[in-house]
Amino acid sequence: MAFFTKLKDRLFKSSSKLDEGLEAIVSDGGEAEAEAAPVDAVMDQPGAASDVMPDGQDDSGPMLAAEREAEEPTPAPEPAPAPETLPEPEPQPAPEPQPEPTEPQPDPTPVQEPPAADPEPAPTPEEVPAATDLRQAMTPVAPALDETPAEAAAAKPGLLGRLMGRGAAQPVVRRTLDDEMLEQLEELLISADMGVDTALRVTANMAEGRFGKKLSVAEIKQLLASEVSRIMEPVARPLPLYAKTPQVVLVVGVNGSGKTTTIGKLASQFRAAGKKVVIAAGDTFRAAAVEQLQVWGERAGVPVLTAPEGSDPASLAFDAMGRAQEEGADLLLIDTAGRLQNRGDLMEELAKIVRVIRKKDETAPHNTLLVLDATTGQNAVNQVKVFQEISDVSGLVMTKLDGTAKGGVLVALADRFGLPIHAVGVGEQIDDLSPFDPDEFAAALVGTDG
Repeated sequence: MAFFTKLKDRLFKSSSKLDEGLEAIVSDGGEAEAEAAPVDAVMDQPGAASDVMPDGQDDSGPMLAAEREAEEPTPAPEPAPAPETLPEPEPQPAPEPQPEPTEPQPDPTPVQEPPAADPEPAPTPEEVPAATDLRQAMTPVAPALDETPAEAAAAKPGLLGRLMGRGAAQPVVRRTLDDEMLEQLEELLISADMGVDTALRVTANMAEGRFGKKLSVAEIKQLLASEVSRIMEPVARPLPLYAKTPQVVLVVGVNGSGKTTTIGKLASQFRAAGKKVVIAAGDTFRAAAVEQLQVWGERAGVPVLTAPEGSDPASLAFDAMGRAQEEGADLLLIDTAGRLQNRGDLMEELAKIVRVIRKKDETAPHNTLLVLDATTGQNAVNQVKVFQEISDVSGLVMTKLDGTAKGGVLVALADRFGLPIHAVGVGEQIDDLSPFDPDEFAAALVGTDG
């Protein structure tokens, strides 16, 4: 759950955008209503309706025993004489019994007379503190030890409200789910980069069985999170590991998508899991990428194979496979230079790397990871389409989810291509790359509690 907390905190741009949009949609044409659900829920609690059903119809056993005890003090003769004497001194003609209180004025010293002479403690001075003490102890019999049902009815809702955390009813804005509201929801999801087709499908599923009903923002969030989780569930799969060694993992993507950092994090995590890893710095056109991989290699204790700047990356990949076989490595991670999907020459170079690798192993590469930058939005859809044709992409890694309000593109990719999503990244630290969890992602994207 630590990663979910981090994911939720860093996806604030996406969740806040959806929050603001949903608030605006519901408030536009919505009406404030008193939230009656907590009151019903309190009345449904065991023992909460004991004052409404004095005949013992409640299912709780302790309440039946308590009600029997509560029935005894009601007809008790002890409080009866006190109220009979009270109504006479209460009116103003009661100066006649005043000589008696004048006598007890010097009587504070004797201890025996005050209890009999005082009209206020006379009703049941011993039972009242006992009941309050039981309430403070929060015993199950305490609610039934009140003197009168009227006082119990007035005290129980407040007490239960404090215990259950349900105070006074708060007004909740709800709006009827109609065609206009569905159109506004579709536009909001499209603006979050879920894509037109996915947005239409999500809103249609949300409206199924609920069209014409009034919904609040919280209820819409729950529905949206459920739909997102349902779409993402089939594609949430970790990177598969095979018995055949070395397992070749080719990492591809456009410039600046985070390929080099992702390779370093994967190497460190696999090394910590006891796997022998070798990295091939196939981005021979960018010296900074080689240096960055070397830093990660030193940190994780993983060797990094390099080649002179400007050399053929396909040749480096071929040599790296031979080196990994000689050393008995479990995994060979091959970095590639960033290339735009609309550059035919660069994409042909990537196809050459795949052909050369297969001369060593016909089944290689065993995994082709496409690293996507979440900030690119719907452009990621075109990237997946082109890279899948050239290098037979087997799985996705989404990075930089902490820097965009368009995290919904991952939902569109899952809905359209169905490719496995192995991991997501929300930062630069080693623990900021984690296996993809659909429920946590949906909750963080929508802004609900996970």
